[in-house]
Amino acid sequence: RFSLKVSPLNHGSALSFDYARRSDEMPQEPATINHHPSSVNVELLKQLLYSTKHKLLKQFLSKDLSNIDGPLAGRLLTELRLPADCEAASLDDKQATRLAQLLKEAKFQDPSGDCLSPVGEYNMRLGIIKELKPDIVATYQDVACTVEGHPTMIEAGVSIGGKDVKPGIAVYRFANRIPLLFEGGADVATVVSKKRINWGNYKIRQNQDKIGVFVSLVSTKVPFKGTGKEYIGDDIPEVKQAVKRAIEKCCVQLKVKLLKQKALSDDRERRKNLTKYIPDVSRAFFSVISMIADKEQSQASASTSRKLDDEERGIVDEVRHKRLKVETLSEKLRIHIEQCDASSALEQVTATGVQQPRRELFLSPRHDALDLLPDMHHPRFIFRLHACAMKESS
Repeated sequence: RFSLKVSPLNHGSALSFDYARRSDEMPQEPATINHHPSSVNVELLKQLLYSTKHKLLKQFLSKDLSNIDGPLAGRLLTELRLPADCEAASLDDKQATRLAQLLKEAKFQDPSGDCLSPVGEYNMRLGIIKELKPDIVATYQDVACTVEGHPTMIEAGVSIGGKDVKPGIAVYRFANRIPLLFEGGADVATVVSKKRINWGNYKIRQNQDKIGVFVSLVSTKVPFKGTGKEYIGDDIPEVKQAVKRAIEKCCVQLKVKLLKQKALSDDRERRKNLTKYIPDVSRAFFSVISMIADKEQSQASASTSRKLDDEERGIVDEVRHKRLKVETLSEKLRIHIEQCDASSALEQVTATGVQQPRRELFLSPRHDALDLLPDMHHPRFIFRLHACAMKESS
């Protein structure tokens, strides 16, 4: 819990803020790595050559830069027409420029994203729920990509609904877990979410629904546009594709949830319509059965009418003796509708639950008695009761 209290100099009323801790899971700490060869420019290369602890250039390339081993460093020296025992401090400006250009043109293995410190899907989801209180939310963490030799990771979250949220798309941007507040119109997250995502394909109405889009970029060097460092441009293909891919992954999750909500809404509407016509249907059934009972009393119609089986005759007899009324029929129809809805809901839960991995959960008994009652099986669990528990309750 973080508390902030501001007291004015004139001893007036103080302003206090209280922020409760939302999550106990901290993001992983960032790790220090060597520069990737593709991320090194001429000026940085000169600084590294000046501050290196290795005497030979070959050792500098294999030790102070990542993804370069000894044989690869030897091939780079051969390409530069430098001897194997060339010293790092002996390079002049022209040779340093040639080396930096060669490192840009050569193909190296992409840097690993293990050094980054992303927020994490769990913390992002908790933060969205805490701030916006949406109806549904989905998060996704994309795999690390490479932008000019720097490992970069995109995390995205999309929410529908929420408290004090206006209809349309609201974009929230973060760079290395720091919010970006200004110049959001030209940011890659805003451009992609408003112009390059077909929300209709995911059952989301872009202008009517309350959509919250959260994009967090984590990198060893955030590709800000301009010196103000207020937004990330839309002209970087790797970042643009990663942002679009992450948002679309969130939309796929939301589509599944929205379709389930639509199915449940349709079931409620169907149950409402069926319940609405129960009185009319009950009266119609009762009138038909009453007519059959009246016709059976006449000898003429009894010879030409269809013979009734035992179940049908029992219903007709109950109506004739006034043991079955309209209210009874209505109640039976209402119970039948509820049972059908319950069975269909159980089938749906069972079908979806089979696709997901289950974890066994055990509750320790209070006693060590071995006398057990018969197990009660359910599609979701098995209930096992001790006989001593029944004796204690009685």
